[in-house]
This record gives sequence, C-alpha cells and structure tokens, in this order.
Amino acid sequence: MKEIKIKLSNVQDIREFVNVVILADYDVDLVQGRYVIDAKSIMGIFSLDLLSPITLKAHTDNADALFERIAKFIV
Repeated sequence: MKEIKIKLSNVQDIREFVNVVILADYDVDLVQGRYVIDAKSIMGIFSLDLLSPITLKAHTDNADALFERIAKFIV
C-alpha cells in the first residue's frame, strides 16, 4: 500500500481526479480523520472537508503511474 497527501480545491479538480483514479485496477481510498471514502466515488469525495489535505491510500505496491497522473493534486 502506498500513501500520499492530496488537495482537491474545486468541483473541476474532483471531476478530473475521479476520471483518472477510476482507471486504476486496484482499490484507492481517501482518508480524512475517521472517514474512509472510495476515491472513485464523486459523491463520497464531496462528504470530505476539502479545505484541508486528504490522505490517498492506493492498495498496491506499484502506484507510481497513478501518482504521475495526479501529480497536480499532490501536496
């Protein structure tokens, strides 16, 4: 499992992020406090506090390609 911090600032960022993450063939979660949300769920992402960084957990050992595609969201 690999983990990074991301920041999603607006609706366009969320749409772009989900369009990239949905292509991953492994589970990707967003964790904020006690909440764990499926990163492929737009509605789930809207339930998070978008003003602070969110931890992304990719359930794979080879998430480098995903991290390259979402580089603009990484803090």
